[in-house]
Amino acid sequence: MCWSGSLHVGDCLLGCWYPRAVNILFVGDIFGSAGRRIVAEHIGHVLESNAIDLCVINGENAAGGFGITPSIADDIFDLGADVITTGNHFWDKKELLDYLKVPADSHGRPRRILRPANFAPKTPGFGVYESALPTGQPYAVVNLQGRVFMQQNDDPFRKADEMLASIKAKVILVDFHAEASSEKVAMGWYLDGRVTAVLGTHTHIPTADERVLPGGTAFQTDVGMSGPYDSVIGVEKEAVIERFLTGQPAKFEAAKGNPKMCAAVIECDGATGRAYRIKRVMLGE
Repeated sequence: MCWSGSLHVGDCLLGCWYPRAVNILFVGDIFGSAGRRIVAEHIGHVLESNAIDLCVINGENAAGGFGITPSIADDIFDLGADVITTGNHFWDKKELLDYLKVPADSHGRPRRILRPANFAPKTPGFGVYESALPTGQPYAVVNLQGRVFMQQNDDPFRKADEMLASIKAKVILVDFHAEASSEKVAMGWYLDGRVTAVLGTHTHIPTADERVLPGGTAFQTDVGMSGPYDSVIGVEKEAVIERFLTGQPAKFEAAKGNPKMCAAVIECDGATGRAYRIKRVMLGE
């Protein structure tokens, strides 16, 4: 099959133009106003310098550290996101739930906000979005949530099997929102060779284990949050320390200090979906 779009030397074989490499930017959990600000500061030049074709952003902590609102989602789309993923804080801003009541075959902004696919079946929203880039290149984004140390949802491994059986695109990015590193690593191996990338979110700490697995799946245990790093995973550190010292409930507020944008850039083959490389990104003020 031939595709339009930018072409590179070596793409022409026996007179046919094949799909070019696809560059994907995935931005880790945006946390609060500091996270929104640092992403707005950097995302433009990251998109340009890496010739990004597909941009996916996890926005589940974008509204004060807890959830996302329709207006903040619009701001993130305006920054260049094609798809927004979420996680366990999907429920925190109730106005989002009505916003997501759209037909499955629509392609507007509400349809491009995902929640974990292995939530209860009647949960508003969708766990997968499948479309095509302006070049005609098909792609899919899948959102899943782990079960270890988290609320008990459906099995994310079997849900992944179920979804992959119906996805037609070869370029497939999976945001696996999970607490346990072991569960995220297991998912990477489980989906190796079947998806383009498995990228972990939720723990807000970037891991230094990015690599392309033998089957061609790019993997990172946790991309890290895009938010304030002078904090305890995004929250004002004094309140969290006090809670550890006393065991008493405390009101958590989103921190502001030392914001950084954490992301991953993946290059893959448009025809097969196999990743060539993955690069960690961490950018501060």
